[in-house]
Amino acid sequence: MTAGRTYIQRSFTFLGDEGDAQKAGSDETSRQPDGVTLFGPPQPAMEDGQLSFLAPPPGNGSSAIAAADSAAGEPALAWDSLDDLALAVAGCTACRLRGGCTQVVFGEGDPRAMVMFVGEGPGETEDQLGRPFVGRAGQLLDRILTASGFERGEVYIANVVKCRPPGNRQPSPEEAEACLPWLRAQIRLIRPRLVVCLGAAATGILIDPRLRITSARGKWHERNGLRYMPTFHPAALLRDPSKKRAVWEDMKNVRAEYERLRGR
Repeated sequence: MTAGRTYIQRSFTFLGDEGDAQKAGSDETSRQPDGVTLFGPPQPAMEDGQLSFLAPPPGNGSSAIAAADSAAGEPALAWDSLDDLALAVAGCTACRLRGGCTQVVFGEGDPRAMVMFVGEGPGETEDQLGRPFVGRAGQLLDRILTASGFERGEVYIANVVKCRPPGNRQPSPEEAEACLPWLRAQIRLIRPRLVVCLGAAATGILIDPRLRITSARGKWHERNGLRYMPTFHPAALLRDPSKKRAVWEDMKNVRAEYERLRGR
């Protein structure tokens, strides 16, 4: 954090934003009336982490993760680490997306992050680089994180599906369901306290498919011992800058809960 910057900024405003906005175009920022520049199924029957279409890799049945899962009454995970899980995900052909993408975009960040952000799926830039949220929407997410007092490296960022849907469309329900066990295993290994659902797809698959993002956002939802906060996807802010105020309020809520959990 730079000197003098509080954990919660009064807005998504930084020195130099005006020049950045002129370079980026009108959809990267919005001038609010008060003069503040804002940057911009219930769960399926399958148990968390259970991947019925895969055989567990040999030799890791006595892992600490497996022991913790057993103590919690959960089915044991077949992987000891995110690296092991990422190798398994790279070979997945459970849906047709793998055949049309360049590479699998697994996720990145602190493997023990308290806060996890989940989007819908990789875009073109993410597919090329193999990293989540590195295109225009990802750059906006970085600025939102910084304004909210988070470093990108201290959270974990992933998507519902790990392969790019053609034309950057939303993943279909079938594609999301096929990839959901991988995401659940990711969450089990990271063990975050808070999960921010970026957009309707993540909100529907992780919380409840009946929820509408416009009414669900800004409210905490508890599922399986985790607290979920739905908010708009950064790509939606690029299309409609008026949503940036709502995301800012949601992120203040996330930061406040994060500080509460840390005992501050």
